[in-house]
Amino acid sequence: MAENKVDKKVKTVTKVVKFGGSSLADAAQFKKVGDIIRADKDRRFVVPSAPGKRHSGDTKVTDMLIHIYHTATEDKTKVKEELLKIEARYEEIIEGLDLKGFSLEKDFQEIEQSLMTDPDLDYTASRGEYLNGRIMAEYLDYEFIDAKDVIFFNDEGKLNTYKTEKTMAERLKKAGTAVIPGFYGMGKDGRVKTFSRGGSDITGSIVAGAVKADVYENWTDVSGFLVADPRIVKNPAGIKTITYRELRELSYMGASVLHEEAIFPVRSAGIPINIRNTNAPEDAGTWIVESTGMKPDYTITGIAGKKGFCAVLITKSLMNSEVGFGRKVLQAFEENDINFEHMPSGIDTMTIVVHEDEFLHKEQNVVSAIHRLASPDAVEIETDLALIAVVGRGMKSNRGTAGRIFSALSHARVNVRMIDQGSSELNIIIGVENADFETAVKAIYDIFVETQM
Repeated sequence: MAENKVDKKVKTVTKVVKFGGSSLADAAQFKKVGDIIRADKDRRFVVPSAPGKRHSGDTKVTDMLIHIYHTATEDKTKVKEELLKIEARYEEIIEGLDLKGFSLEKDFQEIEQSLMTDPDLDYTASRGEYLNGRIMAEYLDYEFIDAKDVIFFNDEGKLNTYKTEKTMAERLKKAGTAVIPGFYGMGKDGRVKTFSRGGSDITGSIVAGAVKADVYENWTDVSGFLVADPRIVKNPAGIKTITYRELRELSYMGASVLHEEAIFPVRSAGIPINIRNTNAPEDAGTWIVESTGMKPDYTITGIAGKKGFCAVLITKSLMNSEVGFGRKVLQAFEENDINFEHMPSGIDTMTIVVHEDEFLHKEQNVVSAIHRLASPDAVEIETDLALIAVVGRGMKSNRGTAGRIFSALSHARVNVRMIDQGSSELNIIIGVENADFETAVKAIYDIFVETQM
């Protein structure tokens, strides 16, 4: 019998890779990046940041560009001198990569002309990524695509998602490989517009979503996320896999490796993000996924927190039976342009947790508004509060998680001033004194990671 042969189509894997400023600070770092990209033919689209610090006393190129913009608005005679310092940074990279015949001279002439005639902050700040992208494309022999030709903002300064995705997908479909600078695009007025600082993460995410990438690799100077802040806990364990929801909770409470807005374009497309270390490419890093059946190494995924909160305690008898009471209280904060962070409540009490620096200089206005709108029995203010988020998808399947947290804090002689647990059982927020913040984080880490009880 003749053997039936079926031609199997081999699926092409597409990876979008974004490299942070520390990964592209000098020629030596550029070479590491080049080796990483060339080691995997699936790494087809590259998003570079501007050069970061080469050493602790150095200055990021983006900061140098912002400084020169302000110089141009005050004293144009100093622009040339300042611009030469930036040009020297790039010449050092070009020479170190031995890119003979390649020059950014015309680009710097355009930047100088802009600064001398019509200084524009967004345009000037974006040139760090633009110039690095030009060098990267030359070094890799990839096509260079200017981000302003494929990323668009609307009248309100928000990303025009539909136009961006459509234009980006069509443009990149024609390119086998390409470099797209991070951090900026084109505004509705035709001028360059930037994202907020760290926005190259967003560009990488947009590119990944547009090409329907299999993976979005975000390369930085750390090997992914850690269970706790290494400035507080010595050599904390790494997080192998984290869900988008867990990441959102931890990022909100200060754990920042990735720009928050970089999550949404890939999350909606179901694309996983892999956080990797340029200086340790053999490390697997952290995978950020929509959902996973893999069991976490520990009951908790991570611990993060911030200092500098205060709690406004509102007391009123039979509060729970008064329709609209909560809305009236929150209106007092809204009138004073203050966001609230958490709102734990009891039968006759409601606590509004806010940032001290936003609240204290408006406190009496808020208290007065609460009395006017909600007629409470009393309003009390407590300051010097730190919030700690204990996050983990494993918490809901493990009994006694909250009990272990409070036992650890009690043993460490830390007084708990507030508790707030979400209905999803994904996180528990604990309020402690600012002075107890580090002690509390260490105690929680020890009970869940060091002892693994």
